[in-house]
Amino acid sequence: MREALVAHGLAPLSLAALVASPECSADPALADAAARLDVPLRFAQTRAEDGTPPGNLLHAALRIPYEALHDDPQTGIALALAPLAIDPDTIGRARGRLTVIGLGPGRADLMVPAARTALNEATDILGYDTYVKMAGPLRADQRVHGTDNREEMQRARHAFELASEGRSVVMVSSGDPGVFAMATAVLEALEASHDSAWAAVELSIVPGVSAALATAAQAGAPLGHDFCMLSLSDNLKPWSIIEKRLRHAAEADLVMAFYNPISRARPWQLDKALDIVRDFRAPTTHVVLGRDIGRPGGTLRTLTLGELRSSDVDMRTMVIVGSSATRKFGGGGDGAEWVYTPRWYE
Repeated sequence: MREALVAHGLAPLSLAALVASPECSADPALADAAARLDVPLRFAQTRAEDGTPPGNLLHAALRIPYEALHDDPQTGIALALAPLAIDPDTIGRARGRLTVIGLGPGRADLMVPAARTALNEATDILGYDTYVKMAGPLRADQRVHGTDNREEMQRARHAFELASEGRSVVMVSSGDPGVFAMATAVLEALEASHDSAWAAVELSIVPGVSAALATAAQAGAPLGHDFCMLSLSDNLKPWSIIEKRLRHAAEADLVMAFYNPISRARPWQLDKALDIVRDFRAPTTHVVLGRDIGRPGGTLRTLTLGELRSSDVDMRTMVIVGSSATRKFGGGGDGAEWVYTPRWYE
């Protein structure tokens, strides 16, 4: 590109954009060239009878008169000189982008900066209605696609459809998108698809502060040694698998963080899970309950495994069951209590 510009007496700063065919949208060399030249990379579709020679591509992309300066099928480079400044947004479309983000536990200051940047740059925002509202404030020109919490695969497919049209799409999850959240559904939808336009979408996943980490931080450091995260929901896996994993984790003396611990449709499962844990843990084992941590009205409570009852917990509660080494102590003049699991082990 630089050689072609020099050959025609053009300064690199005069370059408005690089234009390529959609089939090349995932080509890293093109993205690198655009970054080095500091210009937008746009994609335009020629008519079928035109094929994709570089000159034909420019003819299809530009909507203003121009002078053809250079057209080399060997290098794939064509240059067009326009008498007026060109707005790159009027040329073809950008490469579609899908960013899967985690909002964290709910407080704006606990959202990672990369997630906020993705939201600010998005043209379309998808997610469970409650989480999309938590993502605000949003601009009036941003399109919001809120859905029911049970429509994960449909939501993921819709996100790829929008992104494959050249839009900048953000998929919203609470906590971390890779922990019992939307990153899995997005990757599952992509793997099952044979659509080349979906494969060309620029996909990235931005981590977030999970509910377990937010609760643990407020309590102290109960996850300070080996731990595991378990969902007690049997909507997507049989209860027999949950029981088996609970038994192994309890026997291994791992600290356990329970997601989806109880609901109106599953009122008995937490008690069953606690019965399994109590076969391996003493009644004095420390337990942390964090409800809506990071959101208005959030509460934190510490108690023992012997004291814990399922009535203490609802679907919005994170349950952290300590190991045999987990400790609690009071410290400071404000009467605070801290729970932690030492990194050493006896």
